[in-house]
Amino acid sequence: MKILMINHFPLEGSGSGTYTKNLAMQLAENGHEVCVILPENRSEIPQYEGVRLHPVFFTYEEEIPGALPFNFPCFTTHPRSVVAFSDLDDVQMEAYKAAFTQAINEEVAKWKPDVIHGQHVWILPYLAIGKGVPLVLTAHGTDLMGYDKWPSMRHYAKEAMDACAKVICISKDNEALIRSTFPEHVDKIQRMRNGYNPAIFFPQQLDRAAVLGSYGVDYRGQRIALFAGKLTNFKGVDVLLDAAAIIARKDPDVFIPIAGDGEERANLEAQKAALALPNVQFLGNVTQDALCRLYNIADVDLVPSRREPFGLVAVEAMACGTPVVATNEGGLPDFVNDSVGGLVPVEDAPALAEKILEVLDRAVGNAAWRADIQQYAEENYSQAAIIQELIALYNSVLA
Repeated sequence: MKILMINHFPLEGSGSGTYTKNLAMQLAENGHEVCVILPENRSEIPQYEGVRLHPVFFTYEEEIPGALPFNFPCFTTHPRSVVAFSDLDDVQMEAYKAAFTQAINEEVAKWKPDVIHGQHVWILPYLAIGKGVPLVLTAHGTDLMGYDKWPSMRHYAKEAMDACAKVICISKDNEALIRSTFPEHVDKIQRMRNGYNPAIFFPQQLDRAAVLGSYGVDYRGQRIALFAGKLTNFKGVDVLLDAAAIIARKDPDVFIPIAGDGEERANLEAQKAALALPNVQFLGNVTQDALCRLYNIADVDLVPSRREPFGLVAVEAMACGTPVVATNEGGLPDFVNDSVGGLVPVEDAPALAEKILEVLDRAVGNAAWRADIQQYAEENYSQAAIIQELIALYNSVLA
């Protein structure tokens, strides 16, 4: 089978990019041909075994011949772009659509895919309508945030939903949003859990001082509570910093590294300074391999999001055996529970601080817990365990 995937973001630096990359690599391992159309703003881009990339280039930190003269747009933010879809003027939007239409038309005409799998219920799948190829969508959640924020662009999402054969929802919460937003298309919904790449995220025995030392951290044996993700408002890092202040008063022997970047970083660093938090350090963006190392040295992973469509970072942490403290909103309650960590209310810094300390005590006091968490993740959320569901879905739209 030939699958043409289309994503609004590069395959590194966003949840939908990681999702697309994982699916593409697993499909290739299962003998299918995969091409991904995606935006890029670097001339040297990562390559993935068995997956062909068709980049549409944008301008960021270097001049790339033929690149669009602006950066790729986002729903919230990306480590390599803070341009929002609403920031594009009419000329830029038309250029954006024309570039991706050309890429889609080229692949349909020359490569002749069997299925087009559009990531996000948004503009790029809309451009794939009417090509004579069945269209499958995945709703990632940030697309629905865009739908709420930008009424003038809703027609793209509506027409994509009208045209698609199936829409994949990655959590119960994600499905509820699709049902309420597009009630006329509930028959197209198929819920399919997200998954991690076991070749990247797995348990390792590492030296904490060495790993943190590579970020300039003078590690002194503290317990480690890690945050990893985009520094944007819905991730709730401001609530985490308030919790960090409570933790510092109760137990100064807890270190909280923050891996990631985004438009809220300056505000968060100012908040850290105002709260005088020596137990918090910003690490900046990290690669997936580096993130695996951080998960492995952490005693607990933190996901304090205000609303997380799924929460792949939590699954990736658990794949390394790391317990997770998360909020009880969005997709996180689908798979985070007391057996792998714990849930807390959104916007509740005292409850977050209390749960972090509770899970830290449990993690440090029970080394065998990590193996149980890793097994839970592998059996339920490894891409290898999920990919057959996606292949069956593709076959159903071809029938």
